[in-house]
Amino acid sequence: GPGDKSRLPKSPGELMLRMLNGMVDRYLELREPLSDRLDRWQRDLLDPRRPFSNWTSLLEARIELRKLENLCEGQYDALTELRDSYLEETPDAALNDAYLVRLNDVLEHIQRVLHHARRLESSAESAVQLHFSATTHQTNETMRKLTAIAAIFAPLTLIAGIFGMNFRFMPPLDQPHGFAWTLAGMGGIIVIM
Repeated sequence: GPGDKSRLPKSPGELMLRMLNGMVDRYLELREPLSDRLDRWQRDLLDPRRPFSNWTSLLEARIELRKLENLCEGQYDALTELRDSYLEETPDAALNDAYLVRLNDVLEHIQRVLHHARRLESSAESAVQLHFSATTHQTNETMRKLTAIAAIFAPLTLIAGIFGMNFRFMPPLDQPHGFAWTLAGMGGIIVIM
């Protein structure tokens, strides 16, 4: 209320810490929506029924996470230097414990945001790597099947090509069972392959 003087900051440094703490707390509020969005994208990335098409949004989210990480690192470094200079310049008897507690609290909040941003970025990177591994595995399986089909039909195509040549004398063509022998040979090749 208006008569409550204990809520007012006692120094510009304490006002700065309160403002910074409020800002960092808003970063912490972003954790849940960011986590939900990245979890949804991870599921979409690994869904074999639908190809993932939201690459631009995923890249933008990674860029934003990187910006948040850089911002937090800068804030953490600045506050650590502020705390160190405060401890060096202030005699032991005059240390303001409440100020140090608030400063350490803000540092801890920044560390939590930084840890969460790094974890989300790592999680997104892992999901992308898993997506490409799954895609590569699926492509390899398809290529293996196509190679097996090609290996079976290549000798048959060769035989059909030989018998399709226009020569006057081909021994199996004059034989009464030449066609059956050729079909049997082709069937044997399929079984052996």
